[in-house]
Order: sequence, then C-alpha cells, then structure tokens
Amino acid sequence: MKRVLVVDDEPQLLRALQLNLRAEGYAVAVATNGNEALRVSSSNPPDVLVLDLGLPDMEGAEVIRGIRGWSDMPIVVLSARHGSTDKVEALDAGADDYVTKPFGLDELLARLRAVERRSSHATTGGVIDAGELHINLGAATVTRDGQRVHLTPREWGVLQMLVANRGNLVTQRQLLQTVWGPAYSEETQYLRVYMAQLRRKLEADPGRPRHLITEAGQGYRFEE
Repeated sequence: MKRVLVVDDEPQLLRALQLNLRAEGYAVAVATNGNEALRVSSSNPPDVLVLDLGLPDMEGAEVIRGIRGWSDMPIVVLSARHGSTDKVEALDAGADDYVTKPFGLDELLARLRAVERRSSHATTGGVIDAGELHINLGAATVTRDGQRVHLTPREWGVLQMLVANRGNLVTQRQLLQTVWGPAYSEETQYLRVYMAQLRRKLEADPGRPRHLITEAGQGYRFEE
C-alpha cells in the first residue's frame, strides 16, 4: 500500500482528501503546518507528498527545500495560487508537479500516478550494510554486530537523513530544519549532543568515528 502524506491547513479539504485517497487504496497521513510536515516526512517517509503552499507557519517552498536536503520523494503541490512566479518557485525548490485549486480528484490521482512512475525514490525501502552496521530505512531499524540498537526518534531522524545522503555533506542547517524544524536552524548544540549519542551507540570507537564524520563548521557525513 502506497503511503501519502497530505499537508494542508484547510480542515474540510484535508478530510475530503483523506477519505478519497484511502478509498483509492492509499495509506494516508496528514499534517496541518510546515513543521509537522518536516517532522512526519523525516520520521516516517511517505511514498509521495501532497503539499499546500500556503501554510500557517512557513511557505510550502521552505518545506520542499528542507525535504530535498535529504530525499527525492515525489512532491505534488496543491495551491490556490495561479501565478507563474509561485509555480516557478515551487518547481525550482524541488516539487515534481503543481496542481491549482480547485481541482478534480481524478486529476490529482493521475498526477500522483505520474510522479510515482517517474520517481526513482528508494529511500523508504533502502537497506544499507556499513561494516558492522545494518540499517533498514524502510523498517526504521539499526543493528550493530547483529544486535538491535534502540534509537530515539530524533536520533533516528538524524541518522536517516545522513544515511539517505551517504557519502555527501549534509549541512547543520539542513539537519536542524528537517529533524527539529525551521525554528531550530541555528541550534547547533543540539546536533553536537545527538551526534555524540549516535556515535556512542553505533561506532566501535566513538572518539575516532568511522561512519559518522564531522565536517568542521559545515555539517556531517555518513561513510560506509
């Protein structure tokens, strides 16, 4: 069953989309603001995201950029804004498609099927073996030397984002905005604490990490 996250602050539309998408065989999660969308997308990544641009706490384009820092999940924008500037901003931020309100359910379903076909998104089903670590992104589990490692939701959010971008730098800002929310984008001490915790749990020698690498003053990187 495909998982879809619908993000909109209009209660009636949200309920209608929940009912109709479930009737079409989707497992539906919902969020009513940008912070919640980033949190849910990170903790339980959907197969496709349906996102309104006009959210109460931030612009939808900010949500898109936050998610694109770690995932290529398909994103379909819903918006009452018909101007080309808004469409260009959303698409440049990383949206895959743009549907203007009002819209028909058949059109939305067709757009969802189209972006799912085009997508190379594999994050939710990814299994990574990195030395003594076995990480299953879809099941949200980690084992070290065959033993299950318990991670808190925040620890998992950080690890998931790093693993999804393994080999590449993930900036402090990207991690903070996606895992904690935009209001925490400058709280770098949070990352130092959580990275130390992750290293204690996952590294054979936390003082000389093999997998969770710090790029001084920039961010972090996961190496296999």
